[in-house]
Amino acid sequence: MAQTREQYALIGAGPMGLAAAKVMTEQGVAFQGFEAHSEVGGLWNIDNPKSTMYESAHLISSKRMTEFTDFPMRDEVAEYPSHREMRRYFSDFADHFDLRRHFRFKTQVLRTEPLGGDGDGWRVVWRDADGEHEAVFAGVMIANGTLSEPNKPRFSGQFTGELIHACAYRRASQFDGKRVLIVGAGNSGCDIAVDAIHHADSCDLSMRRGYYFVPKYVFGKPADSIGGAIKLPMWLKRRIDKMILGWFVGNPQKYGFPKPDYQLYESHPIVNSLVLYHAGHGDLKVRPDIDRLDGKTVHFKDGTHSDYDMILTATGYKLHYPFIDDALLNWQGAAPHLFLNAMHPTRDDLFVLGMVEASGLGWQGRHEQAEMVVRYIAGLRQGRNEARLLQLEKADGFKRATGGMNYLDLERMAYYVDKATYRGAVNAWIKVLGGQGT
Repeated sequence: MAQTREQYALIGAGPMGLAAAKVMTEQGVAFQGFEAHSEVGGLWNIDNPKSTMYESAHLISSKRMTEFTDFPMRDEVAEYPSHREMRRYFSDFADHFDLRRHFRFKTQVLRTEPLGGDGDGWRVVWRDADGEHEAVFAGVMIANGTLSEPNKPRFSGQFTGELIHACAYRRASQFDGKRVLIVGAGNSGCDIAVDAIHHADSCDLSMRRGYYFVPKYVFGKPADSIGGAIKLPMWLKRRIDKMILGWFVGNPQKYGFPKPDYQLYESHPIVNSLVLYHAGHGDLKVRPDIDRLDGKTVHFKDGTHSDYDMILTATGYKLHYPFIDDALLNWQGAAPHLFLNAMHPTRDDLFVLGMVEASGLGWQGRHEQAEMVVRYIAGLRQGRNEARLLQLEKADGFKRATGGMNYLDLERMAYYVDKATYRGAVNAWIKVLGGQGT
């Protein structure tokens, strides 16, 4: 395994791992990929045991705002593709750029350990059908995704019905003939609630806070394709966008949804019009936060209660890197604190790719992150001053690229960035490092 000492270990063949593999191939940075499943696609491959996909899942952003710039989705693909189309897209991407040959499939990375200081190499231990193996690599690039480890809430009391997390949800028939309570009204929670309405005996939705709802279409076009050509100050953009939402969505509070206690864009919006439609038709009842459980009875914080056969918690996911010591990732609060969400402040042999969320970032924004990182690695190896400038900047202390936005202090928002600020910074570094940028 001596040949691995010049290679990076790339963990994951989901969208981010594939983007990294493509850029590393283009930039001549040697690597070995590892993927626990038998195929590419990550969570978008519903057959992957770690996938959290469900049969009715579709993108909440339109295909042209989501795709890789140099690999557009086919014209015949719907504007909001299903998970099946996305699975095909990433498979075609891997074929087009000949990426599969770089990965060991059905291979689980168990441990990654630095042999010493920066540049001394990393011992990587993995398991496949032939048992455990290990080798020393130049560095580690983590791209195992952010949506596989469920964030399971704790409730006071005991529930004697069926209690599952959204990660265990696959198809609407799981709701047949049941009184269902969905806990959590994020995008997945609202999608799943709409499924449940058509199969369950009843469906309620428990919400801790209010959300802003965004329709998928505005003036007959995908909502995320409207605007953006003119950069507006946030106070004005909020005013205009709230007015547009009022035209197309109305006032969700009249259906029982709580009013948001934060400004538009300080949390991710809900891209779903159907949940409002069904609430307006009485198919869905909005409930407050849960106080306690007692058998099949759920007591809510407003003093009301109701009986259910199933509780599904759509309460999100936690960042999870089980193969590396947390201390190595510079965790601060609910997420590692990394330069532009990817680069360790002092180590140049450890990177986390894809740990970034922003409204409208798309796969191209993540591809740009990978290009910045890989160009940096190549630049350091070539002894380029431009790479040294980036090395000094990230070691000098930095803040998350929020663009001054006061995002809610929640786990799921701990690695949220402002799209324009983030892509601007990443593309500026790509240009400095010798690329074109966007």
